[in-house]
Amino acid sequence: MPLRAVVAVEEAEAVSDRAERTVRALCEHPLLDATWSRYDGGQPGPDPHVHHEHVDAFYVVEGELQFRVGPAVEPVRAPAGTFVLVPPNVIHTFDNVSDATARWLNFHAPSTGFLAYLRGEREGFDSYDPPPDGGRDAADATIAAPDTRGQLGREPQFQVIELELAPGSEPERQSGIDGVETFFVLDGEVELGDERRGPGTWIAAPEILRNPGPNHARLLHILAPAT
Repeated sequence: MPLRAVVAVEEAEAVSDRAERTVRALCEHPLLDATWSRYDGGQPGPDPHVHHEHVDAFYVVEGELQFRVGPAVEPVRAPAGTFVLVPPNVIHTFDNVSDATARWLNFHAPSTGFLAYLRGEREGFDSYDPPPDGGRDAADATIAAPDTRGQLGREPQFQVIELELAPGSEPERQSGIDGVETFFVLDGEVELGDERRGPGTWIAAPEILRNPGPNHARLLHILAPAT
C-alpha cells in the first residue's frame, strides 16, 4: 500500500484533545499506527495490559514518562530520548508522574485498529487484561537510554534506528521494502526537494531526503515490518 505524507506534529489530526492531554495521528496504515502525545504533569496512563499480536513502542521527545513492565510491573524511568519497545504478551503501562509536561511518539505495529479505536470507530483493538501467569518477562522488553545511537529496538513487526546525518548526506534507504518506511526529525533540518523541514516533522516514504546543512541532523528511521 503506497504511503506518502509530510506533516508537522502541530498540523496532524487531533484524535483526542483535552486541556491536560492531546493525541495526534501521524500515520495510519495496516502495518503501523503512529501517534504523538502530550500529557501534563501527573497524568495517569492506561491500566496494565498486554497485546497478543502487535508491538507497542514509545520514544520520549520531551519531559519524562514512567513505564511499568513485566509480571511485577517494575517501574522504569524514561527521560527525553528514551526508547521503549514492548513485544507481544509483556504486561506494561505508563504515566507521567513528574510535574512537567511530557511529549512522546507511540507506535503500534501492526496497527490492529488502534487509531480507529481512539476515534471511537470500533469497540476495541488488540489489548487485553494481564494474563494470570504474568506474561513474558520484563527483560523481553527493549529500553534504549537517551544516549543510544543506531538501532534502538527491533522485533519482526517493527524496527527503529536513530540516525545522525552530516551536512550534505542522505540516510541509507531500504530498497524494495514491502512495508512502511518513515522518518521523524528530532534535531536539525532536512530537505525534500525544494522544501525544508525541521524538528517535529513526520516524513513517510520520501523520494528525496537529505541534510542541507550547515549543522548535523538527527532522525528516527522507522520500519514496519523490520528489515
